[in-house]
Amino acid sequence: MEHSLGHDELRTQVQPAIISKLEEFRLLGYDAVTEQEFWGFLIKKKWRKAKEEAKLFEIIQDILSVKVSDYLSYAQIEAYKTAEFSFEDENELRELLK
Repeated sequence: MEHSLGHDELRTQVQPAIISKLEEFRLLGYDAVTEQEFWGFLIKKKWRKAKEEAKLFEIIQDILSVKVSDYLSYAQIEAYKTAEFSFEDENELRELLK
C-alpha cells in the first residue's frame, strides 16, 4: 500500500486503532501478539497488493477489520518459513508439500 506518509509516521497516526485491535486479541485470549508483529502483518499481508494511495480512514478500517484467524494464519505460515527443517532426501520434502 502506498501512502504519502512514511511507514513510521503512518504507524504513529494509526497507533490507536492498532492498540484497540490488539486489546481485542487479548480479550479473545491471544495476548502474545506485539504491536510490531501486527504492523508487519498489515504491511506484508493485508496491504501487500494495494496499489493506490489509501486514505487514512481506509487504513484504519483495514486495521479494525482484521480477524484473529487472519493474523494467526499469517503467523503460522511465517513461522514455517523461518523454521529450519532438515530432510533426509528430496522425496520427504515433496511428500510434505503435497
